[in-house]
Amino acid sequence: MSKILFKSLIIVLVFLFIPFTINAVEIENPITYESTPELIGALVNFLMMIAIPIATIMIVVAGFYFVTATGDPEKIQKAKRIVLWTLIGLLIILSAWGFIEVIETLFK
Repeated sequence: MSKILFKSLIIVLVFLFIPFTINAVEIENPITYESTPELIGALVNFLMMIAIPIATIMIVVAGFYFVTATGDPEKIQKAKRIVLWTLIGLLIILSAWGFIEVIETLFK
């Protein structure tokens, strides 16, 4: 019986002191952006910084497939698909950036 009483006393004391401990700790906001459009714009810019080098590397890889194809239609087709999907991905990233710009101008 005393163990149950002791545990319940500890629980009551913890819940009594929670409001005091919450005000004692201040958590800073790790996100430095003030609004959601600023945050989304920063994310899109980050994606652009990643997407452009990757697209460049993929175009070089496709060129390597073209050069080493030596008439093999399968390798040529693979190189064409790499170029096609790289350009489609880059277009999607660029259109996302443009879409963000349009949305920001509409809501200002």
